[in-house]
Amino acid sequence: MKEKHKHIKEPLVKLSRRADLDRKHSWSYRALAILAALVVDGIIIMLVVHMNPFDIYSTMFMGAFGTSRKIWVTLKELSLLLLISIALTPAYRMKFWNLGGEGQVLMGAWATAFCMIYLGDKLPSGLLLLVMFFAAIVVGGIWAFIPAVFKAKWGTNETLFTLMMNYVAIQLVAYFIIKWEMPKGSGHVGIINQATQAGWLPYLGSNSYALVVGFVVIVTIGMHVYLKYSKHGYEISVVGESQRTATYVGISVDKVIIRTLILSGGICGFAGWLIVSGSDHTITTTLAGGMGFTGIMVSWLAQFNVIVMILCSLLIVFMGQGASEIATSFGLNEAFGDILTGIIIFFIIGVEFFINYKLHFRKSSGKEEA
Repeated sequence: MKEKHKHIKEPLVKLSRRADLDRKHSWSYRALAILAALVVDGIIIMLVVHMNPFDIYSTMFMGAFGTSRKIWVTLKELSLLLLISIALTPAYRMKFWNLGGEGQVLMGAWATAFCMIYLGDKLPSGLLLLVMFFAAIVVGGIWAFIPAVFKAKWGTNETLFTLMMNYVAIQLVAYFIIKWEMPKGSGHVGIINQATQAGWLPYLGSNSYALVVGFVVIVTIGMHVYLKYSKHGYEISVVGESQRTATYVGISVDKVIIRTLILSGGICGFAGWLIVSGSDHTITTTLAGGMGFTGIMVSWLAQFNVIVMILCSLLIVFMGQGASEIATSFGLNEAFGDILTGIIIFFIIGVEFFINYKLHFRKSSGKEEA
């Protein structure tokens, strides 16, 4: 019997995982992606608002770095976003999908405001700051500890659990805002201890944000060392790669999960302390400003590299500050700046695909015998 030959078509495109690129080539691709995004942004600027893209870009730069005051505001925003990104990174390296950063920051801020309001006239300033600091870290850590225990002991879905904890935190803070509102019926707390400045981080010279930036620098260095060189950092990496392997080599997975989430929540609580004590001096339900979610993107884009997170955070903060500036200078809707930011982030995310994968296109013959 004559054997029949069937012909099948190769797929138009095949996908294969690319061998690891060296650092020089991978960063070259990322730089090209940003340049391409700026070109696309420039085309959109010319087509939509009929303006010179270089005027827009220079105005955005001035919005972020035009004066010493603007530079310090940019550094402050960069520091807070970086701190929250760093806080979330240990959990994400462990593949614990912590979406609760927003709530953990908010609870740290709540604990700080609580101490400022009830202890502001009872403790000396230095001791009050220490009490606020520890309260914020403990409460933020507890807020992360709760879903960690449920995940470790009963295997609950950490994504939903941590996300729902955000809403619990918002409602709790909303209750206390009503309790603390000043004046009554205003719906907001106002500046806490404005007359005495009890619980406010001290200025360095005339700068109110220098200590905020300084603390974040210390935490950034500490987290880099912790993740890269400590035994705990190694255990986090092993658990993230394979929980079975971690158990086989004698690592207590449950212990690592709980310990890491307490650390993550504690640093988020520390961020809340910095926002209330060193920056805003008040509390609102939107105090975190979405940084708990933006921090996830920063951590992921940086591939959990603490140092690279500085650059990612700077880009996002720069675009945010620039968007506000072009809205003021040119009378554009601030959402237009967000569109420009979104395009750049889209290109940055997209280039990661091409760094990790290679596309193979079908040859012109396109057929092979089966």
